[in-house]
Amino acid sequence: MDFNLPVELTAYLAELDAFIAREIVPLQAQDDNQRFFDHRREWARTDFDNQGLPSPEWEALMREARQRADRAGHLRFGLPREYGGRDGSHLWMAVIREHLAAKGLGLHNDLQTEHSIVANNPLVLAIRDFGTPAQREAFIPGMLDETVRMAFGLTEPAHGSDATHMETRAVRETRSGRAGWRIDGEKMWTTGMHVATHCMLFARTSGQAGDARGISAFLVPAKEQGVKIEEYLWTFNMPTDHPRVSLTQVWVDDGALLGPLDGGLAVAQHFVHENRIRQAASSLGAADYCVRESVAYERARKPFGEELARYQAIQFPLVELATQIEMLRLLIRKTAWQMDQMSKPEIERRLSDKVSMCNYCANRLCCEAADRAMQVHGGIGYSRHKPFEHI
Repeated sequence: MDFNLPVELTAYLAELDAFIAREIVPLQAQDDNQRFFDHRREWARTDFDNQGLPSPEWEALMREARQRADRAGHLRFGLPREYGGRDGSHLWMAVIREHLAAKGLGLHNDLQTEHSIVANNPLVLAIRDFGTPAQREAFIPGMLDETVRMAFGLTEPAHGSDATHMETRAVRETRSGRAGWRIDGEKMWTTGMHVATHCMLFARTSGQAGDARGISAFLVPAKEQGVKIEEYLWTFNMPTDHPRVSLTQVWVDDGALLGPLDGGLAVAQHFVHENRIRQAASSLGAADYCVRESVAYERARKPFGEELARYQAIQFPLVELATQIEMLRLLIRKTAWQMDQMSKPEIERRLSDKVSMCNYCANRLCCEAADRAMQVHGGIGYSRHKPFEHI
């Protein structure tokens, strides 16, 4: 058993660091783009007069960073070479996303928006693995160059993470001689619908509430008649791009069905597992950042002539967090490594619990570390001149 990272991976981390220093840091520094990351970040990012959506300037800046990363060969790292990627494994992606988040708040990686110079593109692979040749041709090139933007409609107002009790229904209906489906229902947290061209949407097509089988996935045009954004949910950290969406007699033809009829949960899990292990790694990196910043501060701060670091009331909570970080890092990397040894259906059957453990523990640890960092930093930690409230 070898816990050393491959030499090729450590070399790639150094390559990413050099790219950030050369391309991203100067971009963040120019034209007062720092306003999106310092104490002004919430106001700079949010168009409060337009439903709290991200400001056009903020989205344009992230797009420019992504385009630079794409030209340098980093953005699509986790995708297959046939799509311009580098066949990045789950383990490599977990290590990379932790590394970027551990650098702190910046244009290279922003956890609030899932923005990163090494992108997470699980929906591309979902369409590759479940789509028809026509769907792959119609959607994948556009998703890669961002002319196609895909939202994800699984969660519902009354059922949260319990997808098997979803109330959105799709029933067969022929219109103008064309076979298709009429979809009625409601979705929550359908992130990105303000810029989406399509939504990967899940609806029950057979079976009873609670059945895993009987749910199907559809590729629904975001501007289709009957699709309505009811409201944007304002969040703890603004801006918001998370709407509640209603679907009233929305009709799509048979070509919109993605994957097997009644087998849509496999499509959803395909997305969820890949997304969650990388989000867990990012949360781990952010927790590590909070602890390291706290240790540096407690060593520099000398109230009453003594370093804060000398007090056990400061030391013990940080030691506990550092211990949890070390243990969680092993679980995340082991789980990511195991994912690399299995097919996606096997991951669903054998590793769902471990992926969920990683995601649950990492997100909770991140919040605990940010809270502790605020307390160690005192008044300045409570202010927005530090990134802990944002984390």
